[in-house]
Amino acid sequence: MSRAQTRVVVAMSGGVDSSVAAALMVRAGYDVVGMMMRLWTDDALGGAEHNRCCTPEQMSDARRIADKLGIPFYVLDTKDIFRSTVVQYFVDQHRDGYTPNPCLACNRHIRFDWLLNHALALDADYLATGHYARITPNPAGGWSLRQGLDPEKDQSYVLSVMGQSQLARTLFPVGEYHKREVRELANELGLNVAGKKDSQDLCFLGNSDYRDFLRLHAPDVMTPGPILNSEGELLGEHAGLANYTIGQRKGLGISSNAPLYVLAMNPYKNALVVGARDELGRDRLIATDVNWVAGAPPAATFRAEVKIRYRAAAQPATIAVGERQTASVVFDEPQRDITPGQAAVMYQGDICLGGGVIAKFAESELSPDVAALAAL
Repeated sequence: MSRAQTRVVVAMSGGVDSSVAAALMVRAGYDVVGMMMRLWTDDALGGAEHNRCCTPEQMSDARRIADKLGIPFYVLDTKDIFRSTVVQYFVDQHRDGYTPNPCLACNRHIRFDWLLNHALALDADYLATGHYARITPNPAGGWSLRQGLDPEKDQSYVLSVMGQSQLARTLFPVGEYHKREVRELANELGLNVAGKKDSQDLCFLGNSDYRDFLRLHAPDVMTPGPILNSEGELLGEHAGLANYTIGQRKGLGISSNAPLYVLAMNPYKNALVVGARDELGRDRLIATDVNWVAGAPPAATFRAEVKIRYRAAAQPATIAVGERQTASVVFDEPQRDITPGQAAVMYQGDICLGGGVIAKFAESELSPDVAALAAL
C-alpha cells in the first residue's frame, strides 16, 4: 500500500507538537485526517467553561492548521467517557490515599483506546500524536517503545501503558526531533503556532487548583486529621490528606527543631505520618497493574533502570516479576520520593519495557513504627 493510500488520523490540539506532527504526515504523502477531542472540564470552579486542552482558541487554531494543510478536521465529543474514566480515577485515587498521574489513565483509556478505535472506524491505518517518543521494529518481532530523542521532552513514561496492538497502529512523528527543531519546523511550514506554550497536566481543572477541585468533588479527602511522627506522637493537625505528597517538607503547619517530611498517609485513619529526612528514603517498591509493552517481561528477574516520577532520573534496580500483574523493584540506592499512585516505569537503555502503579507501603518497606502507622 502506498503512502497516499495509507490513512493517518492525527490527534490535534492546536499546539505546536500535534500541528507539526500533522504537517509531517502530509509532507510524507499520507492521506491525513485531523481529529480533536472535546474533553470534560470542571466549570464549577474558576469560571472556566472549557478544558485547557480544547479551548475555543485551541480548537480554532487546530481547525486553521488543518485548513492550511488541506486536510479534513473533526471534533469528537469525549466529555462523558473522559469524566467517567480519567477524572473519576483522579478522584478515586486521592480518596484511597494515592497521588495519581491522570495522564496515564488518559493514555490508557482515551487516546490509545477510545480515540484509536474512532480512528480505525474511519478506515485509518494509523493514529498519530504529538508525543515525544519513538516506535521501532523489534528484531524478535513486534514493536519497541523508545524514548524520544529530546531527553527534556521524552514522554515514554506516560506512554508505558501501551501494548503491541496500540504500537502497531500508532505513529509519533515528532519523536525524532528536539523541541527546538519542532518549533523551527512550525515556523518553516508557516503554521503560526511555533511560540505556543506547552500543554499542562490536569487539563480538566480549568482555572482552578486541584485542591479546590477535590473540595468540591471529594470533600471527604479534605477532612482534617492528626499529624503523627514515626513514634505515634501527635504533632498537629493536617488540612486533608490530598494536600500532601510523599517527601513534602513545606506547608505542614507544624514547628520542629529539625525539618520534617511526609513519610506516609493512612486514609483509613486519616493520619499523616511525618519524620526526619533519614526516615524518608526507601530502596524498594511494589508495582501493581503492571503493563509489559512487549506483552511479557524480559525475564522472571532482570536488571533495568526505573523512573518513579515523570521528571525523575531513571535509577538502576533489580525487578522480580510477581503474580497478578505485580512486580517488585529493588533499587541499588534508596530513593527519596517513592510515592504511591505514581508510576514505576522500567527501561533498558532507551527502550521502555513497561510500568505499573506504585502500591502503598508494605511493612517490610518502612521502619516498624512507621509501617504500623501507615498499615491499612
